[in-house]
Amino acid sequence: MKRFTHFVMVGALLTLVMALVGPAAAQDTDPNTGGVIIQGNSGGDPSTFNPIIGSDTVSSDVYDLMYPDIIALNPSTLVEEPSQLGGLAESWEYDETGTVLTINLRQDLTWSDGTPITVDDWIWAADAVRSGETSSPRTYVFTTLADGSADAGFIDSYEKIDDYTLQITLGQPTRDEEGNVVELTPNCVALSDINDIAVVPSHLFEAAFGDDYAAMDDDPFFVPTATFGAFTDPFFEAGVQVSLLGAEEYQDAVEGVVNPSEFVYLSVPDTTVEYERFLAGELTFTSVNLDRQNEFREIADEAGYQVFEYPSNGYTYIGWNLADPNNPQPGLDENGEHPDQGIHPVFGDKLVRQAMAYAVDVDAIIGTRPEGDTPATGIVEGNGTRAVVHNNSDPLTWVDPGLDPYPYDPEMALSLLEEAGWVDNDGDGQLECNDCLYAREVDESYNGTPMSFNLSTNSGNTVRERIGQTVREQLGEIGITVEFEAIDFGALVDLLTSQTSDAIIIGWSLGLPFDPDGRWAFGPEADAPGSGFAFTSYYNPELYDLWEQATTIEGCNQEDRLALYQEAMQMLYEDQPYLWLFFGNVMVAAQPNVENFDPYPAAPLWNVDAWRVLSD
Repeated sequence: MKRFTHFVMVGALLTLVMALVGPAAAQDTDPNTGGVIIQGNSGGDPSTFNPIIGSDTVSSDVYDLMYPDIIALNPSTLVEEPSQLGGLAESWEYDETGTVLTINLRQDLTWSDGTPITVDDWIWAADAVRSGETSSPRTYVFTTLADGSADAGFIDSYEKIDDYTLQITLGQPTRDEEGNVVELTPNCVALSDINDIAVVPSHLFEAAFGDDYAAMDDDPFFVPTATFGAFTDPFFEAGVQVSLLGAEEYQDAVEGVVNPSEFVYLSVPDTTVEYERFLAGELTFTSVNLDRQNEFREIADEAGYQVFEYPSNGYTYIGWNLADPNNPQPGLDENGEHPDQGIHPVFGDKLVRQAMAYAVDVDAIIGTRPEGDTPATGIVEGNGTRAVVHNNSDPLTWVDPGLDPYPYDPEMALSLLEEAGWVDNDGDGQLECNDCLYAREVDESYNGTPMSFNLSTNSGNTVRERIGQTVREQLGEIGITVEFEAIDFGALVDLLTSQTSDAIIIGWSLGLPFDPDGRWAFGPEADAPGSGFAFTSYYNPELYDLWEQATTIEGCNQEDRLALYQEAMQMLYEDQPYLWLFFGNVMVAAQPNVENFDPYPAAPLWNVDAWRVLSD
């Protein structure tokens, strides 16, 4: 197949592609007659095309188009279901112990070279990850790695029964003093770990790498000669684009054939340029930033853009450091016990963290959308909803904790701060420690110290930068000094994982299907200076017990699990390791001439193989 974007200069592509894609009639059933889809990419170049070792979003955007899932999500429910398009599992069932899972694969699927897709294709990738010899970040899905070392996952072993039957032993491990797994009990979320292992054509990966799994890291852009997906044969021009050809045959195509001839991820310097190029007709599809959404709504109807909106699958928050930032310690010591991590001079006190929730006007940060002659207000101009606690957003969540947001109440904040020992004794407008927790428990000489802390976020994210400035101003009004800085994102991540910060404004994107168990962000296992995501060093064993019960409860009854998760969320709500801010509104848009644009929340591209870019 001729690749359009390989022989047209990029500048010419941007100005001519809409004219050159050619006609594509809706009734045309020939593959690859639906034109070129162009999407902007402001996230930088991919690091790999290999789903076994990939970890960044840009890379996964590419290789997800070329490989199947063993268990796919229903795009309308975002729940793992059998016999979904792009998924291999036809059915699955547990044995009477709830720890032995048998997955039956569809027998009608082949790689593009005609080789049947079998259990071997998942097992080869699982062996590679479990070897620990690659840079794959997915070793966490196993209880034990190939060398016998323990890991944090639920998959204990796997076995090929026949070409289309895979048996996996998985569950919550109980270990002996040496760390060996001695018992497995059912785990209600273990199923999701299986999908973290890619399905690849083992006959081609084995021919290329054998059992030298580490060699994949030396050849990150390896692409086998056969794939399974709507698009294939990626062509990479660093700093310019990644383009993939529409597959000439794809058995799970929504309309029976892949309509687009090509999918192009076009590199753009930032989201502002991406937005401008979409308006100029140079991009087929885009996601509109929060600060442009109101503007875009005003022009969308007149211009005929196809628009779809939904709350984001993730939240923006301020994370407080609860431990000693001058001496970061892991959440578990070498004996698996929780050590003394010290306390943060300011945020080690729960009363202070609760006061912050009253002192920051989150509703004003979110603001309101414009209405008539009334202009928009707030930093995100109404394009967000309050995040109350660690949860997903409606309509993506199944857990309603029934909690109200902390209201903006500076007087309540000052009352709590006074109770915590932070008062303005000398009338200079600055709160000082007056027998505050740190002075009582760590250093008596800390008394009289002004209440101040450093707050950081990533530069270039204008919304977060404005949040930081707003928080500094609002807390300054009640006598708290905030030293705010916006730094490079890489430097921010280093600061976050080092656990030497006071507070950080950042956001989490959450997985699907949503798992309310937040131990990856709040558990001591994930509290590891230099690498872990539990950078606040929050510790609450009662909370972890609730999460443990919710994931191991007999029968995995959803109502029983819901009650446990609601109780756990109540604890997080009261302890406030984060100041939860908002779920941003997601707005995606396609050009007027895109046929079959039919997005779902969190799955706007689920049927991209059915799209047609029609000529004017």
